Amino acid sequence: MKVSIIGGGGRVGSDAAFALQLGGIVREIALNDVNQDLAAGEALDLRHGASLLNNQVFTSGDYGVVENSDCVVITAGLRRKPDESRLDLINRNVGLFKGILEELKKVKLADGATILVVSNPVDILTHLTVETGILPAKQVLGLGTVLDTARFRSLMADHFKVGAYDVKALILGEHGDSMVPIWSSATINGVHMASIPGFSQELGDELFDKTKKSGATVIAQKGGAGRAVGVSIKEVVEAIALNNGKLLPVSSAQNGIFGISDISLSMPTVVGRNGVVNVFEPAVSDKERELLQKSGEALKETYALVKSQ
Repeated sequence: MKVSIIGGGGRVGSDAAFALQLGGIVREIALNDVNQDLAAGEALDLRHGASLLNNQVFTSGDYGVVENSDCVVITAGLRRKPDESRLDLINRNVGLFKGILEELKKVKLADGATILVVSNPVDILTHLTVETGILPAKQVLGLGTVLDTARFRSLMADHFKVGAYDVKALILGEHGDSMVPIWSSATINGVHMASIPGFSQELGDELFDKTKKSGATVIAQKGGAGRAVGVSIKEVVEAIALNNGKLLPVSSAQNGIFGISDISLSMPTVVGRNGVVNVFEPAVSDKERELLQKSGEALKETYALVKSQ
């Protein structure tokens, strides 16, 4: 499987490439970046480690290196300027992203290829990709709340002093302010959260609040998120490569779950070789359902604003 990373010279793109190298599942990783020297340096660095890990091919260059990709991961994006509004940042990133999509339209991808959108605002950009028709809707995914879910589980594991892999909990909806924690199905090694000694709704709210602030905390302490995002990207790409029916909270175009449609957001999704295999309606409380519906509406309002600019 060949994976191309647009923005592969940046922090997130290069961390994703390294995570995929360690995973050893994909055979070729191509890095594309507006800074071609940086992408070339990252590819060279990865090649230097190849003899110690896997027989993988690492290349870099302009959009020509993306030819025949089975999966295109888009991580390129702009950072927020001081005093810049959220909508202004969104519009700048949308402008950049449209340019990337125009370039991808000129490239011949492999049959059944997928696009994984990582750039923010991920749900808006995922839906923009769907609406361009560059690929069938089911072949377009966004990273969505995969990282938020990982952070959520990590914080729960830290608090209860258990292994993070034993925590099963989901965050769904928008990757952003209106994301929704699904407490009604959260468990630790099969035990429902309501039965865990010391758990309360107040504690749950505190853990969720920390989850929402995790990205800002990482940025404040090290300048930007990278490692966990890279691992999250690896999780989705390997689910595509292995076609193993993995269930992940990726963002995709919604078609009626809880009445949500005409927008992309995260729901429990079976990911396979050609993208979305199935989207499951999660068992949620009335409150969680209401919050997910509000999340969908908030995203649709933002998308309408972006389209009107």
